[in-house]
Formats: sequence, C-alpha cells, structure tokens
Amino acid sequence: MHKIEVTSRRPPRLVEQALCLNDFEPLAERKLPRAIFKYVAGHAEDGATHRRNLKSFAERSFIPNVLVDVSKTDAATRIFGVDYASPFGIAPMGFSRLVAPDCDVLFAQEAARARLPFILSGASLTRLEEVRQAGATSWFQAYIPGDETRILPLVERVERAGFDTLVVTVDTAVHGQHELAARHGFRSPVRPSADLAWQGVTRPVWLWRVLLRSLLTRNAPHFENMDAERGPPVFSRTLVRDIGLRSSLSWRHIERLRQRWKGRLVLKGVMSAPDARMAEKIGVDGVIVSNHGGRQIDCAQGSLDLLERIADQVDRLTVMFDGGVRRGSDVLKAVKLGAQLVFVGRPFLLAAAAGDRVGVEHAIALMKDEITRTMALLGINRLDEFEAIPLIRDGRG
Repeated sequence: MHKIEVTSRRPPRLVEQALCLNDFEPLAERKLPRAIFKYVAGHAEDGATHRRNLKSFAERSFIPNVLVDVSKTDAATRIFGVDYASPFGIAPMGFSRLVAPDCDVLFAQEAARARLPFILSGASLTRLEEVRQAGATSWFQAYIPGDETRILPLVERVERAGFDTLVVTVDTAVHGQHELAARHGFRSPVRPSADLAWQGVTRPVWLWRVLLRSLLTRNAPHFENMDAERGPPVFSRTLVRDIGLRSSLSWRHIERLRQRWKGRLVLKGVMSAPDARMAEKIGVDGVIVSNHGGRQIDCAQGSLDLLERIADQVDRLTVMFDGGVRRGSDVLKAVKLGAQLVFVGRPFLLAAAAGDRVGVEHAIALMKDEITRTMALLGINRLDEFEAIPLIRDGRG
C-alpha cells in the first residue's frame, strides 16, 4: 500500500499581507525611496480633487436583491469588439520603471494573461514597441502637442508597433502642481541631490534592482515615448521638461488625428457632457471620464459625479472611467452609472512596488474576486442585470 503525501505550498507572504488594494500602499512605502513613493501616492496641490474622487464612491450604496440564483456569476464585458474577463483595466502611469523593474512590460504581460486591457503611458520609460510585444491587450496613451509635425510621426510609430487603440490625454494643457512630491525631492526631470542619493541608499534593494542595473547596462531611464524619437533622460541637473506646446492642442488637432489614425481613438480626461458630445461628433470612438486621479486640477468635481450625466447624453460613444477606484464595488458603481470599462491606476503601481509580478498578479486577482463576489451579493449574474439594482446617494433618498 502506497503512502500518499499531501503537501501544501504556503502562498507568498505578500498574498497574506494584502487583503485588498489599499493594503499595498504601506507595503510599497517600506520599499520605495520617499520621493518616489510620494509621487506615486500623491496628488496635485492640496489633494481636494483626489479626496472628492474617493468620497464620491463612499457616499453611494446599492440596494441588493436576495434569493436569486447567482451560481453562474460572470463579469465578462465586451469593448470595441474585444471580450475582456472583467470590466476593469490598468490605467496609464508614467515613471513606472522607477517603481519596479520593467514595470510596464510586467503590466502588459499580466493584463494580457488576465484578459484585461492595459494602457501604456506616453510618459513611460520603456519603448512602446517592447510593451506591445509583451502584451496584445495593451493600448497606447499619448501626450500630444498642438503641432502636427510632431503628432503624425508619433502616430506612425504607434501604428507600426501594432497598437489598435490610441488614447489621447486631453487634460494636461499645462503641468499640474505636484507640491507633495516636490517637497520630498521628486520633480521631472529628476535632479540628483544628496538627499535623493541618501533615499536610494536607505532602500538598497530598490537601488540595485531598479536603478543601478539600468545604469550599469548603459540603459539609463529616458522618456521613450513622448515623440517618434527617444526623449531626454529622466535624471538631469540642467534639463527643463518641455511638454511640447500642449497648451495649443485643440479640437482641430483631434479632428486631424481622427482622419489619420485608422484604429480606435479614445480621449482621456473628458469631464463635461458638451466635450463628450463634441468627441462623438468628430468620430472619436470613446472617452475616459477622468480628472487624472486628482493629479492635475485641484478644484474639479469628482469623476464619478459627472459620469452619469455624460453617459446619458451620448449615443454611440463608448464611455469609460477612472479616478479613485479602490474596490471591486467601486468598479460596479461606475458600471451602474454608465461606464463600460473602468481603469485603476496607482493601486496597481503600488502593488508592483510591493511585490513585482506577484504583487500585480495578486492585485488583479483581488479585483476580479471582489467584483464577482459583490455581484453575487447584490443578486446579479451579469453586468447587464444592473437595471434591477438601485444605487442610492447619501442624503438623496
């Protein structure tokens, strides 16, 4: 008689420590230099818009249905003719390579594996061609200037790389004021200083894995995707970051871009119904209702507060959302208010800082599980059943 041995493999410690997306923040803070952590976790000015984003979710609640057979709960969604496993994706985030090694490639790989979209930031430090090759569900987000001589070469590069969805961020005519990050030494470009050097020394694992290995292989971080050609280095004592005439970007440029770009075109940063209707009129395929996660203007309404009125006033436009999402229930609240896809940003970047690939895998799994569990507890099996589930705002009955 053969003896059967039952062995159990203990999950990584990170999985036991992080029970929700918010748990990644203190874990990441212990691993990152202070300046980089404050940049990732920070906001513009006093953080008022960021707080409004979070408050908008907290003050809304569902009325569940009970005694419903929810044994076949499925959160699958279809956007632009593509089937995704769940109604969320990873939002574009610049400087990711300073947070975790090859972070953008990691996001692309894990998003593709999980059948979710990932948007590569135009402020990324990894070549867009490499990221697209790593994950076929990747979209590209561009910070384009009001200068057609620079727009068209970038579009051609994105097209050659194989991206089928181009996201243009439209809420960055000028830089937001990132006072919190600046107080701790993070500006763009990053100016080396004794304080920043000390911050790196006190985080030796980060220093070696993220920074020194890049420098030793002569692959110092650069802005790789702002234009058709490689941009300036991230670390410099003398350079001043040039956002390239973004203040002159207008609807005229978007119309020209729509004529040239044959793939799906999305505008990110739309916050008003008239702007959404204009986007629809000129043939844009989708908009992401977003205030940049509270990282640009600090006197704006919370994104969720504007989502429903935008979704109600457009016809064929695909409406998406980001800003302040921390729970699976937040994703479902945005879906109820009209979002067809919801993007989550900084929690995934903090998850990468906390645990690299394991962190990102775990963050995705947490969100997927929270979404399907909440659907079951609300009494629905599919996202198109939300008609029967009221969403109430506190104080409005």
